[in-house]
Amino acid sequence: MSDLIVIGFKDEFKADEVLIELKKLELEYLIDLEDAAVVVRNQKGKVKIKQVQELITDVAVSGGYWGLLLGIIFLHPILAVFGVAAGAISGALTDVGIDDNFIRDIGSTIEPGTSAIFVLVRKATPDKVLADLSRFEGKVLRTSLSKEDEAKLQAALNKSEVIENASS
Repeated sequence: MSDLIVIGFKDEFKADEVLIELKKLELEYLIDLEDAAVVVRNQKGKVKIKQVQELITDVAVSGGYWGLLLGIIFLHPILAVFGVAAGAISGALTDVGIDDNFIRDIGSTIEPGTSAIFVLVRKATPDKVLADLSRFEGKVLRTSLSKEDEAKLQAALNKSEVIENASS
């Protein structure tokens, strides 16, 4: 079962930086992300959602592959076109991962000029991931973690404040 974590940041770019860092950690097999999204609310209050996975493209390519395969087997090339169309339609109608309405609702509650990251984590190596995230100052907005794990995550995100204040 995956854990949902939503972290808010004080500027419009920090959530993107954290996402890049999480993708690096994923390449090192320290975290396994099921889904992720970044929400930015600009100074004018407009909310912009950046999805990490574009499901429609993935499903359309898969549908095209299977349609082409069936077209070759049955010598009917129109099946390839049908496969791509069916894949695109099913991708558009399927919502996997983090619910878009939930992302939009939370995005509309954050302050203008800020950002938030939404992640669904399948599994992680908590001590190494938390150590890496301690460079970023953020606030846990929502989570499905236990209260103890949520407190550890928030403490790691607060460490950057302590580091910044000590260096001043």
